[in-house]
Amino acid sequence: MKLLIKLGGTLLDAAESRERLAREIAAQAEREQVVVVHGGGKQMTRFLAERGVESRFVNGLRVTTAEVIDAVVKVFAGSVNAQLVSALRAAGARPVGLSGLSAGLVDAVQLDPELGQVGKPVASDGRLLDLLVKELYLPVVACVAGDRNGSIFNVNGDQMAVACAQGFAADQLIFLTDVEGVRDAEGKICTQLTAGQGLNLISSGVATGGMQAKIEAAAAALRNGVKQVLIAPGAHPGILDQLLAGSLIGTRFVVG
Repeated sequence: MKLLIKLGGTLLDAAESRERLAREIAAQAEREQVVVVHGGGKQMTRFLAERGVESRFVNGLRVTTAEVIDAVVKVFAGSVNAQLVSALRAAGARPVGLSGLSAGLVDAVQLDPELGQVGKPVASDGRLLDLLVKELYLPVVACVAGDRNGSIFNVNGDQMAVACAQGFAADQLIFLTDVEGVRDAEGKICTQLTAGQGLNLISSGVATGGMQAKIEAAAAALRNGVKQVLIAPGAHPGILDQLLAGSLIGTRFVVG
């Protein structure tokens, strides 16, 4: 099975959480073909604040000036990626740190001039991922993309995960995040949704912000051939084993 795991940056900020998840992912990589995509928004905000740069957001997306894109590369493709790669290696895996820039893995276009160098993925070439997993390496992809003209873009981590899942032809896409799953109008966790049901939660105003982005990403992944998408709490010990065993944790999106 081809498995793509997206890790939210909050889960990677503390060494204990990062190392536990690295052990769980390394164990899965011994049995399945695994690719990891990660964010790092919390680390990015802290990095900029330490340098006196205020983070500005429009519709939940970070305005990315030339100064910010330099920080994006240093933090996402630099320190956050290196820390995760190091933790995975310590857990016994053979991780390879990458970004969407690597061999044209993910190409993007500018999303909106108001946002600066924020990109929308438009193409994904998964051949590098296939080459690596077939040789028992574990690709670890930072959410930075580019284009043929040498531009660099800051890409939303959920969108990056969907693009990589499409290029890799993943069977499952798992979003490990800092929430329990998708909640309905009464605040209860939805254990299973179709894309249409998820989008209805957005149109009715129940799902907003970061959860809206994840639902939209899940719907896009299903449209692009991923058979199942899961949104689940990454802080839950043993989460990957339990999800892959069919436990009703978090929310499963299925083709409906």
